[in-house]
Amino acid sequence: MVGYDEAVYREVLGKAVSNIEEINKAVDEICDQGYKNLYLMGSGGTYSMASPVTYLLKTHSTIPWNWEIAAELIKAKPLSLNADSVVITASLSGTTTETIEAARYAQSVGAKVIALVGEDGCPLAECADYVFENPNASNDNLVEEIYIQYFAIAARFMRNNGEFPEYDEFVSALRKMPEVLQAVREQQDETALAFATAHKDTPFHMCVGSGNVWGETYCFAMCVLEEMQWIATKSIHAAEFFHGTIEMTDPDMSFMLFKGEDETRPLVDRVERFVRQHTDKVQVWDTKAFELDGIDPKIRPLVSPLVMSAMLERVSTHFSIVRDHDLDIRRYYRVVEY
Repeated sequence: MVGYDEAVYREVLGKAVSNIEEINKAVDEICDQGYKNLYLMGSGGTYSMASPVTYLLKTHSTIPWNWEIAAELIKAKPLSLNADSVVITASLSGTTTETIEAARYAQSVGAKVIALVGEDGCPLAECADYVFENPNASNDNLVEEIYIQYFAIAARFMRNNGEFPEYDEFVSALRKMPEVLQAVREQQDETALAFATAHKDTPFHMCVGSGNVWGETYCFAMCVLEEMQWIATKSIHAAEFFHGTIEMTDPDMSFMLFKGEDETRPLVDRVERFVRQHTDKVQVWDTKAFELDGIDPKIRPLVSPLVMSAMLERVSTHFSIVRDHDLDIRRYYRVVEY
C-alpha cells in the first residue's frame, strides 16, 4: 500500500500493547491510593481521541468522569478537579502548549496526571506522574496506538471499581489489534482510493456520526480534512442532525456517514435514510464491513473506534496523493504566532 510501512505500523501498535502491563501497575497503584473522578483532557486530535473512552465509561461504569478541552480547562478551573482527580491526556510531540499548561495546573491542585507521549523526557512528560511512551509513533499510526493504551487505562479503572465483566476479553482484543487493524487497512485501501479520487475537488463535506465513533467523525472532519487537506467540513452528531443541519441537505451536498456498532447506530441509519432521498453523494464508512478475525462478537462494538481509525487513515493518505497535498503541510498551525 502506498504511503504506509506495515513493519512500522505493527511495531508501533505492538509497543502500545506491551505498555499495557505497566499501565495496569500504574492504575492499580492509583486505585490503591484512592481517587474520586477522572478527567480526560486533550487538544484537537487528542481531545477527540478521548471521546470513545468517555462513551465506554458512560455505558459501562459509574466512575465520575469529565471530558475537557485543555485550553478551556485552564480558564474554567473546574471545581471538581482537585487532589482526588486523575487526569489522562496525550500528545505525540509532548509539546502541545495548552495540554502542558493544563497538566501543570492539574498537578498544582494535587491531581495525578497520566500522559501518553511519543518520547519520554518531552515537556508533557515532565509534568506527568505516569508516562507511557511510544518513540516510533507518527501521525499515520498515532490514533490507533493511543486508543489501545487509553482503552487499557479506562478498562483497568473500571475493573478495579468492580465493573466491566468484559475486561479480560476486551484487553485480549486490544492485544490482537496490530494484526486485526493491519487487515482492515488492507481491505479498506481500494475503497479509500476510489472515494479520494471521486472527491478530490469536492469543496465541502458533511460528516455525521454518533456513539463511540463520534470522536473519529469529529477528528476526521477537523484534524484531517480541514487541518491536513484544507477542505471545509461540518461534523454533526447524528442525534442533532434533524435539529438544524437537516436544512443543509441538497443534491450537491456530500455526506460522509460514520457507522460503528454500538447502541447509537440507528441514529446514523436514520440520517442515511433521509439524505439518500435528496443526494447521491453519500459515503458510508461502516466498521461492520470488516471481519475482525479473532474478535468476540460482543466485543466488536467496543473496538469500533480503532477499526474506524484504521479505515480512515487510508482515506487520508489517498487524499494527500490524489490532491498532491502532503498531510504535513500547514499554513498557520505551529507556523505563525496566534
